[in-house]
Amino acid sequence: MEALELARWQFGITTTYHFLFVPVSIGLALTVACMQTAWHRTKDPKYLRMTRFWGKLMLISFAVGVVTGIVQEFQFGMNWSGYSRFVGDVFGAPLAMEALAAFFVESTFIGIWIFGWGRIRPSLHLASIWAAALAATLSAYFILAANSWMQNPVGFELNEETGRAEMTSIWAILTNETTLYAFPHTIFAAISTAGAILIGVSALLILRRKDVEVFRPSLKIGLVVSLVGVLATMVVGDLMGKQLVKVQPMKMAAAEALYETEEPAPFSLLAVAPFEKQPERSSFDLAIPGLLSFLAKGDFSSEVKGINQLQAEAEAEYGPGNYRPIIGITYWTFRLMIGAGILMFLLAAIGIYLWWRNKLERSTWFLYAAIGGIALPFIANSMGWIFTEMGRQPWIVQGLLLTSQAESTSVGAGTVATSLIGFTLLYGVLGIIAGWLAYRFIHRGAEDAPETAGPAAEADEPDPKLKLSY
Repeated sequence: MEALELARWQFGITTTYHFLFVPVSIGLALTVACMQTAWHRTKDPKYLRMTRFWGKLMLISFAVGVVTGIVQEFQFGMNWSGYSRFVGDVFGAPLAMEALAAFFVESTFIGIWIFGWGRIRPSLHLASIWAAALAATLSAYFILAANSWMQNPVGFELNEETGRAEMTSIWAILTNETTLYAFPHTIFAAISTAGAILIGVSALLILRRKDVEVFRPSLKIGLVVSLVGVLATMVVGDLMGKQLVKVQPMKMAAAEALYETEEPAPFSLLAVAPFEKQPERSSFDLAIPGLLSFLAKGDFSSEVKGINQLQAEAEAEYGPGNYRPIIGITYWTFRLMIGAGILMFLLAAIGIYLWWRNKLERSTWFLYAAIGGIALPFIANSMGWIFTEMGRQPWIVQGLLLTSQAESTSVGAGTVATSLIGFTLLYGVLGIIAGWLAYRFIHRGAEDAPETAGPAAEADEPDPKLKLSY
């Protein structure tokens, strides 16, 4: 394999791995903040136990996410210096804002939250977890603003002398239409992820009859969080799809294996094509007539451009070349993302129905299904990320810079292969450690809450009995 292909594999592996932990950290941070708020207001010990238990899982995810996230930015200089030279003036701004205004703030307040139990006033301690959760959310916004610029470049001009993209408006970049859809879509997906984890882990411990008084309410909270998060993700995803048709029509055409322009256009349920990297037709396609037209433009009779027409238009604008992504990957990652989201919705809806009928804990089949459901948000998040990035190919910056033009020409295949193997092994070890820690804490269950100090707690004073060791 050439250095370019190895670099693409490396970035794809490390990015997908990193994104396993990002939604968990964001979703659990917001959820834990709500749990601690409930404890602060009610002084009910079960909310304190919930805060401490789910907070530990959040910290495991946060630690691995930080380590793997740092690698992402270094790769721009190591393997993609052509990209860094071309867009550094634009791309660097939101990354710097993410690092300075969000990441450091998040890390600082996470530290205060970890070591501040019983050492600072409860109200300030509560504020620290909310600050960390909001900083994590803000961090996601800046990262998505940078990524959205790659999908839909705005707020820049090309310098003909240097051949670089130069920023003309940071406001245009931060309010990019793609960002305004991608951000809530990602945050709601993170909330859905937290909900699925609460459901699955609580179901496991309820089956073991361990700390049921803590995990019964955790399960119910997870059901509500998951249902609301999934529904919101679907609504924003629909709006995002309509915007995608405008700015990246080839990605949507590939997602539907729509080779020819059609009016109205059908929504493909199952398409089969020749087993090739770039098939030029579908051998079989089970589709719903007119549904893609409605999803794309809100009209069952509207026209949706096909892959072949878009390829011809791209050649006319950019010159000869193949401007189609890998159709099979784009098509199936889109469906796996949607399918996993639908299953998450059904799981949460069924759980709420059983809760309403007072059959939730007695429905053993549902509790086992909930444990398996932990995998669903990770499938949905990973497939959505792969769809977003691979569906843009062959562009690394839509319409401006090809991926083949972005590599570091001075870095050979052997060097990239060595770092790829190293990162893969390192990430494997990190995954084992994170999994072992999560299993250890889950197996222990929720530790007993110390008795509150009574008057001291009411006076909003530090309580030495609440000092924790994470």
